[in-house]
Amino acid sequence: MDVIVVGGGNAGFCAAHAAREAGARVLLLEKGEEHEAGGNSFYTAGAFRTVHGDAASVTGLVEPDPRLAATVLPPYGEDDFLADMARVTGGRCDPVLTGALVTRSAETVRWLAGKGQRWRLMYERQAYPAGDGWTFFGGLALGTVDGGRGLIERHTAAAVASGVEIRYGAAVTALVPPPGGGPGAAGVRYRDPSGAEHTVRAPAVVLAAGGFEADPARRARHLGPGWDRALVRGNPHNTGEVLDLALSAGAVPYGDWGSCHSVAWDAGAPPRGGDRTLTNQRTRQSYPLGIVVNRHGRRFVDEGADFRNYTYAKYGAEILRQPGGVAFQIFDATTRPLLRTEEYDSSPITGAQAPTLAGLAEALGVDPAGLTATVREFNASIVTGRPFDPSVKDGRAAGTVPPKSNWALALETPPFHGYAVACGITFTFGGLRADAEGRVLDENARPLPGLYAAGELLGGLFSGNYPGGAGLTAGAVFGRAAGRTAAAEVR
Repeated sequence: MDVIVVGGGNAGFCAAHAAREAGARVLLLEKGEEHEAGGNSFYTAGAFRTVHGDAASVTGLVEPDPRLAATVLPPYGEDDFLADMARVTGGRCDPVLTGALVTRSAETVRWLAGKGQRWRLMYERQAYPAGDGWTFFGGLALGTVDGGRGLIERHTAAAVASGVEIRYGAAVTALVPPPGGGPGAAGVRYRDPSGAEHTVRAPAVVLAAGGFEADPARRARHLGPGWDRALVRGNPHNTGEVLDLALSAGAVPYGDWGSCHSVAWDAGAPPRGGDRTLTNQRTRQSYPLGIVVNRHGRRFVDEGADFRNYTYAKYGAEILRQPGGVAFQIFDATTRPLLRTEEYDSSPITGAQAPTLAGLAEALGVDPAGLTATVREFNASIVTGRPFDPSVKDGRAAGTVPPKSNWALALETPPFHGYAVACGITFTFGGLRADAEGRVLDENARPLPGLYAAGELLGGLFSGNYPGGAGLTAGAVFGRAAGRTAAAEVR
């Protein structure tokens, strides 16, 4: 083999495609067995944040849709993407990696289309009806047909058709050092489902095996006390051992190892993830239209601080800090029809409905007096005179503590609806240091022989927060770069 790719998610497949495109012989090792493969990517909605123009500019890329002619898609330029990355991370994003992510995003999406990926505009998640048409918001519009499931199916088909060898149930246990020893890698050892150990040698190894979010002990060690109680959203196999192997081979930790992507997740979901039927449907992301309270009935975040795409990945951590690590999203009959159907009409769902706020509180396990008082104060503090418009930051605020900066509507029309949510961890932000071409770097910022990285184990892009859809784009951009560089350096 010329190139070994460790990890069969979006980043790993992009590395395999690029290496094979360059003429390399490629082996992809996936820890999960075939029926549980796809990494975290399988569990996503398939959203890609990318630079784009207006609706007309994507006509030749996305699937035909009768709504397109009446769609308002605000252009999203490189400056917009760069500004969003800097804003949501507080400036804690590597400028070189971020620049590569942004400038290569559109080209990479079209490269993937050439590999058989199918694209659509995500009306049900990223747009609101406006008059006789639709208006997109928050810089995120493009997604793969059939979400993460479709993304992985098409990646797999393209890889097999091109001659990539895939071995499932291959849990990497060691990196083979280069001839003569020293840092870097010249192959891997892995364990198959029967327990047998195998050694495969190659001059280039691309690591795309994700972070450590599925390991409770590593979460508690790096993220802090209480994080062992977080619910895993996606891949139960991302337990961090490949990260540790890379560090032992001379790589250095990079980025924010103390924060992660975490969201409002159905409180009754399986704690260890792996729900391949509902996948992303257990997320609850319409909270900007209502209020979020804890067990005492008290609000603790600004639900309307920004578009959902720029707050959802940090609010899981805020939920984890609440009593019992649980919170409740509250809506009334006015706002309930605006909620995302695929999330709030999914089954099973942890929630309740009642004709009164007190009745809803009792059904949810919330203090009735606390919730009633909170809603009374919230309703009275709403700034009147500003029209409600969920597709823009409308400035319709509630002057409570904490405030609600946009989209404040009085909760007053029964029946009332409530949904119990916990902290669902998606992926960890800390990882390895690598350059923009995928080469893993040592403590002196020099490339390690034979070692490349992409996907969620690449550190330096995100910290504390995350702009929605940037993860799959980063996996594709840097997976492609790592595979291309690995193949070139092998030659």
